[in-house]
Amino acid sequence: MGRFIIEGGNRISGTMTPSGNKNEALPALAACLLTDQEVVLRNMPRLRDVEVMIEVLESLGGEIRWLEHNVLSVRMKEVRTHRLDPELCRRVRASVLFSGPMTARCRRVELPPPGGDVIGRRRLDTLFDALGALGAEISVGEHYQIDGSRLHGAEMFLDEASVTGTENVIMAACLAPGHTEILNAACEPHVQGLCRMLNSMGARIEGIGTNHLKIDGVDCLHGTTHSIGTDYLVVGSMIGLGAIMGAGLTIKGVNPCDMRKIRLVFEKMGIAMEFSGDQVFVPGFQEPEVKTDLHGAIPQIDDAPWPAFPTDLMSIAIVTATQCRGTLLFFEKMFEGRMFFVDSLIAMGASIILCDPHRVVVVGPSRLYGTTLESPDVRAGMALLIASLCAGGRSVINNIRQIDRGYERIDETLRQLGANITREGE
Repeated sequence: MGRFIIEGGNRISGTMTPSGNKNEALPALAACLLTDQEVVLRNMPRLRDVEVMIEVLESLGGEIRWLEHNVLSVRMKEVRTHRLDPELCRRVRASVLFSGPMTARCRRVELPPPGGDVIGRRRLDTLFDALGALGAEISVGEHYQIDGSRLHGAEMFLDEASVTGTENVIMAACLAPGHTEILNAACEPHVQGLCRMLNSMGARIEGIGTNHLKIDGVDCLHGTTHSIGTDYLVVGSMIGLGAIMGAGLTIKGVNPCDMRKIRLVFEKMGIAMEFSGDQVFVPGFQEPEVKTDLHGAIPQIDDAPWPAFPTDLMSIAIVTATQCRGTLLFFEKMFEGRMFFVDSLIAMGASIILCDPHRVVVVGPSRLYGTTLESPDVRAGMALLIASLCAGGRSVINNIRQIDRGYERIDETLRQLGANITREGE
């Protein structure tokens, strides 16, 4: 099991380019099942979750090869089985993304329970209800059995704007006869990217970027070349780090449209940044001060489905707030287990009150001290890494495979920017 050794206190500076969006890359890999022709995926991040998804595709009969470091060729000329490997599926929650395209391609699928981060209940009801609206029959037991022999277009209203549910039903509807309309659809940038990829394969999807998608089923899809968008969650993570430990950081390849709400939240925390074209510059040596609400009220930062502040950046925002002057209330609405990582920040010296599983109050700035930490999930792991870079002294972060699931070669990137970080044990 690998670990990071960090000597905190070094300022970071320079220029970096974030990896491709993990949350677009994973459904894009699953979508390759929808055609027997070659699909080339550019800007594909080299992450642990991507590696597992590739293994699943290979176990199904896929021909997969890296053309360049971040360029992947996938051809699913045939699909050998409708049963997904239970051991592989336990290693990645994104295995559930195979349910839609497998239902469309094979007309049936046996899906083991997926793995993934332990951040609270992550229900699959919306996904299965949506596939059921398309005519699929679902049997729930030790494994999920889906029969799509009578797949057809339909109108549906999702009971929540589920990203996984939306992506799966989009992929299934592309090859379902008839017209499909999805209301209350998720519309995150990675959902938009998947839709653009599918349209380039011959799908007919309208309403991209809205919560009302219209899809006309087609007989077949063809191969394509698709470029994965920049990961705005990595951009947000680096803005937080640059604001509190930077000496001037430039982030390239940014889509400003993806950053609107994220920018507002960081500005509420008193953090300055400058956008120019596809770049954002985070000035160095900032001393952020929280901007209070009217009449001096304590401001609240909460998350919600897109275009609100993303839940995956809550951990990053909390650790950033420990270095901002003032008081902030964070309200995590989507997962009841995401906030528990703050115990580690408190042990490092942060002034944080855990009110309940969904709310914490952060009072800053706090002087942090190095310690030994355990990465509980992808985003909390990155938050603890940022805290360790801020802290005085030496920190050790164990279980870094969690961080590697969402941040490509993050230790190499940070070293190039001036951080003192080494990887051990792998």
